[in-house]
Amino acid sequence: MEFSEVVRRRRMVRSYTDEPVDPAVVERALEHATRAPSAGFSQGWAFVVLDRPEDVRRFWTASSDAAATPDGRDTWLAGMMTAPVVVVPCSVKAAYLDRYAEPDKGWTDRSEERWPMPFWDLDTAMAALLILQTVTDAGLGACFFGIVPDRELEVRRALGLPDAGDPHPIGAITIGHPAPRGTGASGSAGRRRRTPWTDVAHRGRFGAGWDG
Repeated sequence: MEFSEVVRRRRMVRSYTDEPVDPAVVERALEHATRAPSAGFSQGWAFVVLDRPEDVRRFWTASSDAAATPDGRDTWLAGMMTAPVVVVPCSVKAAYLDRYAEPDKGWTDRSEERWPMPFWDLDTAMAALLILQTVTDAGLGACFFGIVPDRELEVRRALGLPDAGDPHPIGAITIGHPAPRGTGASGSAGRRRRTPWTDVAHRGRFGAGWDG
């Protein structure tokens, strides 16, 4: 598939068939994820892959109240839980603080105040996008979503992560074969107009039109 077609076809899939996912696709997606840019080539990321039914169930039980009460599942959750694979991208802040305290970077401490934004989360998010694009290229579907803050501790424990700190889960990605359109919950993209790039690109300075 041409790259431009991958970009156009990529969408958040919220319902899946029961067809298994080829492990080679998951491995390729992870390999591509590690090609994401990272500040100082810190590569401060980790990926927890859940591809066995019992592991996937444990994730949903930890991340959602509705998962523990099947009769109470909403449409979104019911569709998402059909995905046979869940990948949880995690950022590792310490890798960045350590890297920029090395001699070639010129910093003498590990202070977070030097950072204009949390690049550990930003870079891990870019790695997650590469997973989404790789899955699309393979003809499968995926959806990135956040972890509810008040469920993070349960998710951490279910995944074998420490209760706090690194690695920090920035969200989760479901992967599987898309169910037919109209199955499961619909996303916001179906109700909202996609903003043309010419409406958000500014040439020369913010506020200037692209053609003006």
